Amino acid sequence: MSQPVNPTPAVSPEMMSEPLAYLKGEFVPASQCKLSIYDLGIVLGAAVTDFLRTFNHEPFRMEEHIGRFYRSCRYARITPPVTVDESVAISRRLLEHNTSLCPDAELGLIYYMTAGENLLYAGSAAAVTSPKPTYVQHTFPLRFECWRDVFLKGIHCVTPAPRHVPPQCLSSKVKHRNRLHMWIGEQEAHEADPQAMPLFLDIDGNITETGGSNFVIYRDGVVVSPRPHNILWGESLEFLTDILDHLGIAFRTQDLQTYDVINADEAWVPTSPYCLGPVVKINGSPIGDGCPGPVWRRVISEWSRRVGKDIYAEITG
Repeated sequence: MSQPVNPTPAVSPEMMSEPLAYLKGEFVPASQCKLSIYDLGIVLGAAVTDFLRTFNHEPFRMEEHIGRFYRSCRYARITPPVTVDESVAISRRLLEHNTSLCPDAELGLIYYMTAGENLLYAGSAAAVTSPKPTYVQHTFPLRFECWRDVFLKGIHCVTPAPRHVPPQCLSSKVKHRNRLHMWIGEQEAHEADPQAMPLFLDIDGNITETGGSNFVIYRDGVVVSPRPHNILWGESLEFLTDILDHLGIAFRTQDLQTYDVINADEAWVPTSPYCLGPVVKINGSPIGDGCPGPVWRRVISEWSRRVGKDIYAEITG
């Protein structure tokens, strides 16, 4: 049975003064949105997630993101306590209120679902015999200045020792929070270059993805992505394929190694916060001329046209 959702709750002065979050059926001030130490999202990492951003205060591909989120829940055997339509209503309520507090900002919106509280850990504090999923939504202002150098200088990707979790162990199609290998890989990449982005290989040495984005190369007029069985097929990557089709640029998937990246004309990371970042080095070797490329700029211009906002100016301004 769905938890009741009131998309227009009574607003207290406390709720008016800070962003709202959604936690287990209630809208609460963001500062009060906290998980129990017994929550299985903490105890076992039993949690799935998703993320979207706004353009001109409108959520980008929200239905697609929520659809993927619910598919991740199903795969993880976590039954959402509200319907898809109710999730949409929750999101729109949060965005409406939180945008009013920072009208000049764009927001990121996080979806987070855990398997609930570990009753064994909770002991006598537990009042139920089976865990109820913990559902969280919250927002944060996007700090575009953090990615200014991404557009102006480009990204250096480093391939760390930890390998991507193989799909034989955990499906790449689910967006989850079991990311310790990515954390360790990020620390290793930063030892080589404090500004580097880790790019993970699979157990056979093929390129997969970064901790927060897909990865593609542009070579001889074609954009190439790693095969979909080995990556989380992102909404930004899907949007990129539409843009490429419009621009008459071919797209295909195949196994890629660092050899292919080094010999590419350009490389990019499709990602929600800044849409498409240019990768200019891998493991210290330049890609192309080592600068953000002209095809990337062409794609970003078309992306901007479609979302009604100058993305390059937003990031670099």
